[in-house]
Amino acid sequence: MDSSEQRRKRKRIFRPSSPTVFLPYSLKYFFSVRSLVLCFSFLIFIFLLSYQIPFGSSVFRPVLVVSSLSLLSSSSDLSSSSASFQDFGSFLLPLQIEGRVLFPDHVLLLIKKNTLLGKNTELECVYARNTSDIVVKEKAFSMDDYGDENGMIVRCPLPPANYSAVVNLMKFKGNGVVDMEAENGIWKSNQTDNSWENVAYAAMLDGNTAVVFVKGLNLRPQRESDPSQFSCHFGLGSLEKDGRFALRTNAISAAQEVVRCSLPLSIRKSPEKARGIRITIGMLPHIHAKAHEHVLLPSVAKISDLKSEGIRKNIGNVKYDLCVCTMVWNQASALREWITYHSWLGVERWFIYDNNSDDTIKDVIEDLETENYNVTRHVWPWIKTQEAGFSHCALRAKQECNWVSFMDVDEYFYFPYSTPGHQSFRSMGYAGKDSLRSLVANLSSSSPTIAEIRTTCHSFGPSGLNSAPSQGITVGYTCRLKSPERHKSIIRPDALDTTLLNVVHHFYLRKGFRYLNLPQSTAVINHYKYQVWEVFRAKFFRRVATYVADWQKNQNEGSRDRAPGLGTEAIEPPNWPLQFCEVWDTGLRDFVLSNFADLITGLLPWEKSSF
Repeated sequence: MDSSEQRRKRKRIFRPSSPTVFLPYSLKYFFSVRSLVLCFSFLIFIFLLSYQIPFGSSVFRPVLVVSSLSLLSSSSDLSSSSASFQDFGSFLLPLQIEGRVLFPDHVLLLIKKNTLLGKNTELECVYARNTSDIVVKEKAFSMDDYGDENGMIVRCPLPPANYSAVVNLMKFKGNGVVDMEAENGIWKSNQTDNSWENVAYAAMLDGNTAVVFVKGLNLRPQRESDPSQFSCHFGLGSLEKDGRFALRTNAISAAQEVVRCSLPLSIRKSPEKARGIRITIGMLPHIHAKAHEHVLLPSVAKISDLKSEGIRKNIGNVKYDLCVCTMVWNQASALREWITYHSWLGVERWFIYDNNSDDTIKDVIEDLETENYNVTRHVWPWIKTQEAGFSHCALRAKQECNWVSFMDVDEYFYFPYSTPGHQSFRSMGYAGKDSLRSLVANLSSSSPTIAEIRTTCHSFGPSGLNSAPSQGITVGYTCRLKSPERHKSIIRPDALDTTLLNVVHHFYLRKGFRYLNLPQSTAVINHYKYQVWEVFRAKFFRRVATYVADWQKNQNEGSRDRAPGLGTEAIEPPNWPLQFCEVWDTGLRDFVLSNFADLITGLLPWEKSSF
């Protein structure tokens, strides 16, 4: 009886309250769980979508976008769905864009290396309207390694009209207009855009100091400035990510575009900890401002050290006697002859600062490296900064070289036939192999207070040619101006003034050191300045020196930095092949043909390479 009554009660408990709705308890439970799963999945989807696409932003930040199909098709070795998901997941993670700089003719993005970016990866630059999600894509100019082993740069065209100056990146899939919501693999960053006119762009360690290279200080050329106006600010950890800087030190020196500051005490004990730290410069807004009122400049500069970029030395960890530093733009065709010739004279190490070249210079340098020429290419994307770039190179070379020559790739040392009256610099007769290296080595031992060797330059003209000489510039150009123009220098990097102040080709020295003018009968530099028009006209693109006006600007038209009688447009003047020809000088041509030509074929080393 009791048992039957209990059964009736249980039936009443599970009887449905309405005859029109009948759901078993297990089914109700199933739907409730399913609802929770669906809601949870929807929330995850919204989170990932918001992480991927920046809702609520008026502009679209620089990113790299890669199609998921291109990723999966390129990953043929994926054998499981979990591996595919992992690869796809890492593919969707943001590429870290660490800075953007707006130049007059392109936008520069500084990024961290990513395994998705292979050597032959083609990228597109993405431009968005401020008021819509529709974007336009254009192919990136170039992608290159930069700084330490983890850095890269991408150069993008300027944005089209009516589009945001903020540039994004995606893997190349063809030009056109796309809907941003339809794109996958968007890499983004919250970094702000910086005008090239006002930004700290590079920094290096030098002992217990940090040397910062910066635009926007507007300091006078060839003058040391008052360092009390400036300070260095160091970002650490999460503070730096928020645009704040945790540590500050006062400037020790300031000149042109270079500011030197002591390291903070917390870093000075272990300078290697400074590597990768973002740094910027603070400056007083006006002459009566107080020290705590320093205004911080925008910055894309992170402190680098030489260890992260590699130091080369001779056998036995001995410094090289003679190195060369130069800054170039699209000089691939001239590089091999210049390096081959000066290596014969004794140059042991080459620092090539590549200032936005888009020719084959990278391939040429790699070939020279395989042929045991000790050459390294250093990407230097900062326009009109030759003086600062040479200061940067002087710091780098100080760890590897006793002497460094700062010269251009159209400048060649030449040793005329030596008479008995000048045997103090080299032996009598024609110069032999390693003559230039022997000269600086002898000065190091005999005159330790000499820290700069100045050599007179002779400027050569087109020499009657209408096209570039096939045997090279040393053989082809043989007519020059009678009077010399300026000089170029070989310096001791350990004897430079702390400001690193230089006027393109010679530096200010520390007290106690002096320079030496080489007699023209001992050595000169043949400067092949005015070559055939098709070569010379490239100078109209942009001058690399900071304080030298570009050719197309109507400034300092009477300066020796310009071609006499040449205007501001790249139009070939009448009788250009016969210009700048006052003295026929075949000395270096004869020397090259006697010492470098193949005895069987008559070809010069740089001709053999071209064949």
